[in-house]
Amino acid sequence: MSEFNLNLLEEKTAKSIEMLKEELATVRAGRANAALVDKVMVDYYGSPTPLKSLANISVPEPRTLLIAPFDPKSIPDIEKGINIANIGINPVNDGKLIRLSIPQVTEERRKELTKTVKAMGEDAKVAVRNLRRDFNDKAKKAEKAGDLTEDDVKDFLDDIQKIHDKAIKDIDQIVADKDKEIMEV
Repeated sequence: MSEFNLNLLEEKTAKSIEMLKEELATVRAGRANAALVDKVMVDYYGSPTPLKSLANISVPEPRTLLIAPFDPKSIPDIEKGINIANIGINPVNDGKLIRLSIPQVTEERRKELTKTVKAMGEDAKVAVRNLRRDFNDKAKKAEKAGDLTEDDVKDFLDDIQKIHDKAIKDIDQIVADKDKEIMEV
């Protein structure tokens, strides 16, 4: 029973870390990254469609995103979707492609971004701590119900703490790496 729960805990903490990575990918650090437009939705023939389903997105230069629509008639819709998404970049349409030029980020903006990144990291840590608390509670309830012995619960709580500590360490490293990326000029 305890092994299954630990695997479930590891799975859930991994999901929390993965969510953090996805959120951090959308933080614009002055370098072109296709993840910047991951959340852009385009009204394509009346239904909201993710941009990545309508176009090929590439990074030909460090500060440029190139969007090549599969259907050239969708260019105005894609432009509108990018503007509505409010990612802070104006699309440039040349009739066949859309270019997004990533502007240089100011020092003040970099500091704001690092604060945002740290807040995202803190949210991920809170999620991991909540998981730890939930699993600790389950172990203590199992002990009260007589399903686990006191020694089993102690071992289980130690394992939960180890999984928690590793996840927190991973989150700290991910946030530190993103901070370093943002502060690079």
